[in-house]
Amino acid sequence: MAQCHKFQDLEETGEALVAYINSTQPEKLQQVKDEHQVLFDRHLETKKIVTQILKDVAQIEESAGQRLLDMEEEKKHREMELEDLEEQLRQSTAKSQITESEIQFLQRELESLRNAEHELQTLQTEVDEDTTEIIPSAVYVAQVYYLITKIKWEYDTQPNILKGVHYGADLATPIGIDTSARSRSDVSDQLWGFISTEW
Repeated sequence: MAQCHKFQDLEETGEALVAYINSTQPEKLQQVKDEHQVLFDRHLETKKIVTQILKDVAQIEESAGQRLLDMEEEKKHREMELEDLEEQLRQSTAKSQITESEIQFLQRELESLRNAEHELQTLQTEVDEDTTEIIPSAVYVAQVYYLITKIKWEYDTQPNILKGVHYGADLATPIGIDTSARSRSDVSDQLWGFISTEW
C-alpha cells in the first residue's frame, strides 16, 4: 500500500515535470542553451589560457633553475680560481721573503768578505813592510852563520827538530836533532863540534 503511494507520487512528479517542460517557452530554453554554450566556450578559453600560463611558469621555473645551477657551478669555479690565486700569492710571498732573506744573507757575506779583504790588505801591507825590513837582515844573518858554521838548515821542519847539512872540508854530514829529547847545552855542544877551529 505504501509502495503504491510512492509510485503514485513519482508519477505525479514526472507528469508535473513533463508538463513544466512542455509549458516552457522554446525561446527561453534556447536562450538558456545559448548562454550555457557561451559559458562553456569561456570555460574552455579560460582553461587554455590557464594551461598556457602554467606551461610558461613551468618553463620559466626550469630556465631559472638551470640558470641557478649554472651560476652555482660558475661560483664554484671562481672560488677554486680564487683559492689557486691565493695559494700562488702565498707561495710568491714566501719565495719573496726567502729571496729577501737570501739577499740580506749575501749582502752580509759580501760585507764580511770586504772586511776580510780589507784586513788582509792591511796585514799584507804590514807583512810587506816587515819583509822589507826583516828578511834582508835575516838573510844576511843566515849567510853569516853559514859562512861561519858551514851548516845549511832546512826551515820546513817541526819546531822541535833541527835538520840540515854540515859541509865540511872533505865530507857533508847530515844533522837531525830532536831538541825536546836533549838539553840545550848538549845541542849547542854538538853543533859547535862541527865548527872548525882552523881559520
